[in-house]
Amino acid sequence: MNENVPASFADVKLEASCRVPLLALFGGAAVWLVVSSALALIASLNFHMPEKFAHCAWLTYGRVFPAANDALLYGFCVPAGIGVAIWILSQLGRAPLRDPLVPVFAANLWHLGVLVGLIEILSGNTTGFDWLEFQRGGSVLLFFAYLLLAAWAMMVFTARRERALQPPHWFLIAALFWFPWVYATANLFLVAWPVRGIAQSVIALWFANNFIFVWLSLIGLGTAFYFFPRLIGRPLQAVHYALFAFWSLILFGTFCGIPHTAPVPAWMPTLSSVGGGMFVVLLLTVTIVEVRTVWGFIKSKWDNGPFCFIGSGADCFVISLLMMIALACPAFDRTAGFTWFTQAQLQLQIYGFFAMTMFGAIYYLLPRAVDLKFPFPKLVAAHYWMSLIGIVLLVLPLAIGGIEQGLKLDNAKIAFPEIMNLSLMYLRVSTVGICFILIGNLLFALNVFVMTCVWKMALLKKILPAINAPLETSEVKS
Repeated sequence: MNENVPASFADVKLEASCRVPLLALFGGAAVWLVVSSALALIASLNFHMPEKFAHCAWLTYGRVFPAANDALLYGFCVPAGIGVAIWILSQLGRAPLRDPLVPVFAANLWHLGVLVGLIEILSGNTTGFDWLEFQRGGSVLLFFAYLLLAAWAMMVFTARRERALQPPHWFLIAALFWFPWVYATANLFLVAWPVRGIAQSVIALWFANNFIFVWLSLIGLGTAFYFFPRLIGRPLQAVHYALFAFWSLILFGTFCGIPHTAPVPAWMPTLSSVGGGMFVVLLLTVTIVEVRTVWGFIKSKWDNGPFCFIGSGADCFVISLLMMIALACPAFDRTAGFTWFTQAQLQLQIYGFFAMTMFGAIYYLLPRAVDLKFPFPKLVAAHYWMSLIGIVLLVLPLAIGGIEQGLKLDNAKIAFPEIMNLSLMYLRVSTVGICFILIGNLLFALNVFVMTCVWKMALLKKILPAINAPLETSEVKS
């Protein structure tokens, strides 16, 4: 029996209700994932071969780097996260997704907004705020598209037949409300009616932290806590610790993200450091839940499939938290806070944790929703290893190079150009890591696109006979 085929007709109907919206969300997300990796590769090459792209303003570092970040965050992370959340809420509540054409329209509207925003960035028309570079044309489309997707996800939640709430509910429902709150607030006060003075820096840092860390963590942890029990065949252990993790993330996460080098009053970085220090509770609780749940099942489930992706993503989250806690220490932050170390932590949070978790979820749920196997199952394992190697080669050199860079910056006897030249070796290794990630993303996109084409061809074969069939005529008796 095919393991990807549900056991009952109710399960078939439940999973099929999400089919078309998921294909629209994941298909576009795969496109933007490849685009973001290609742009990130160009941005990294600008450090080694700046003369290669100097003739084209669209490919300069100041435009390509934010475009790569936004393509990854808005193009892949958000649609993949909201698609996985809709599917999980439908499965937990045993409630089908109704009127799927509206989420399909919202998914295409979202991808259109990403396209408009990226064109604005590459043409030099940006807001100038990190992770919020999209101008009004793209941001308005994104906001209304997200509202539609979140509204339909909440409809699934309110129509659930299983009324009991589980740990994934807490994280996913909070995430549905978190993004429109922080995104609308940041756009109102930084783009639509911009404030003045240091308030701009504070709002920009607050938005980046709440989006990149809090929202991604809510979706990622909710996904991991849902799939771990299903992949290993045992209930989620230490559920009360999961509740501690949820409230630790909600209460302390929103205060973080303000480094000691920020041009703001001293009490703000201090408060941010206190919030970062409290992440020790989040670190311990997530580790306890993961270890107690998967302990003893790692060897039996290690098949380079969904379990490996999600397990590696959870491990990357723990390491990323350790790096955040280290940056919360004022002494370490003054050394590494203005170096490549912060980029290493960001990439580990976004790609190492969130993207890997989404890959595992998509590899698990998409065959069930479409009722087809992936056309190239061996590419799943290849994608895992390419991504894992790429993450190590990307994050580790930037972290080590950032610490060395910070120590040398503290030495007034070392000239700044000399420090930058010493960093080139680490940047070259990280460029190799981006190449591995790009290859892995291409394998992922190939599997998704071919599966989508196979499904469309099968659907077309079912529709064509009905279209070409002659109309039945009834004889009129005189």
